[in-house]
Parts: sequence; structure tokens; C-alpha cells
Amino acid sequence: MLAVVHAAAYVAAAKLTIFRAIDQTVAIWVVIALLIGVALAWSSVDGWLRRPDRVRNWVLGALVAGPLAAVLYVTGRAIFVDQTGVADLGVQLTSGAAFTALLVLVPAGLGLFVGSRLEPPSDPAAKQPAAEAETAEPATAPARRRPAKPLSRPAGKAGRAPKQRPASKP
Repeated sequence: MLAVVHAAAYVAAAKLTIFRAIDQTVAIWVVIALLIGVALAWSSVDGWLRRPDRVRNWVLGALVAGPLAAVLYVTGRAIFVDQTGVADLGVQLTSGAAFTALLVLVPAGLGLFVGSRLEPPSDPAAKQPAAEAETAEPATAPARRRPAKPLSRPAGKAGRAPKQRPASKP
């Protein structure tokens, strides 16, 4: 998803700079700020909700978003902006993909850090009044616990009286 967002943002910035609608520097910085904000907000929500495997998902997402955004950028630019050829694909698959991956990964790391520090949302079942909680049946049956086994003792001392030493001879 972020690959599509990155490619669309880059194509829009290229379109604006080709037609001199705004200055190229301003367009690039606005696009970068928006892309950082999207990754930061999305990863913060993932951290806040404590999604399982969130770090691995964001790393893999960044690695996939880089090359995919590069291909989509060259395709979008060829269709909508200036008929860019396949010759630009090599540059975009190396430096453009690496830059896009970092634009996803660094804000995502910061967002996951900040989001995990926030208090997670409370469970809706926890907000039930006490009377309803007693009558409501749980969604899943509680797991039965096995009785705890006693701690094992060394074989020589298990339940036996200590050996008596013979009395010393005078």
C-alpha cells in the first residue's frame, strides 16, 4: 500500500514541477513530509494496538515498497507526465528504491517506538458492569490447569529419614 502512495506522490510532484505549478524544491519537500507523516502515523497505530509481528511486517513492507514504488513511479511518469522510458528504471530500482525503503523504515521505527509507549486501548469486555460480567458466559472456556507436581528431590533424600552415623569409638 505504501508503495502505491509513494509512487503516486512522486508522480504528482513530477507533474507539478513539469508544468511549473510550484517550485520543484517545495514540491519535493512537501511530498517527503507527507510520506513521512503517513508512515509515522500508520506505524504508531500498529504499535499502539500491539499488533503481532509489527516490526517484521514494517521491515518487509519497506523492502517491498522500495522496488515496487520504483516500478510504479516509472510507469506513472511514462503515462501521465513525460513518457519516461525504460532507461530510467535502473536508476529508480537502485537509488530510488533504497530511498523509498528508508522513507518507510525510519519513520516506521520511530512510530512503532512511540506507539508502543502509549497505553493500549482497553478491552470492550473489561468495561462491562460487574452484574453483567458475572452472568455473561465467556467467549472461550478457560483452560484447565494441571495440578502442580511437587518439586523433585534427589533420589537419596526423597521421603527418607537421614542416615545415622555410627558412633565414634573411644
